[in-house]
Amino acid sequence: MTAGIDLDQPHAQAIRSDEDVVRVRQLVRTVAVAAKLSLVDQTKLVTAASELARNTLVYGGGGGVEVATVDNGRRRGVRIIFADSGPGIADLNLALTDGYTTGGGLGLGLSGARRLVDEFDIDTGVGKGTRITVIKWAR
Repeated sequence: MTAGIDLDQPHAQAIRSDEDVVRVRQLVRTVAVAAKLSLVDQTKLVTAASELARNTLVYGGGGGVEVATVDNGRRRGVRIIFADSGPGIADLNLALTDGYTTGGGLGLGLSGARRLVDEFDIDTGVGKGTRITVIKWAR
């Protein structure tokens, strides 16, 4: 156990309210610190997680997140999986375009989050919800 958190176990958090988005950020920061990510990488990962948690709440109608450490044999990282049972994303290519927004924001949520992490995978479809997996590796 490091920094008060067991890195060998994934940590889950529901996303049902603005307060849960704050809890996700706190959880991700705690795991990122314990996994020994640099301060810059911690900040990038927390920022991406905040954007994706907000999208899970606003566009997916809520859902959940799982935060875990991963190891590829050379280095350790943090994997975060966001999942919701919302309407899904009708046009994924459009949704990943900088500047595209359906909510009146800056349109940097998905594309910005993708740039902040090392690995980004999204599984979505109309009527089947959305599942986004991101990984940030320690340098």
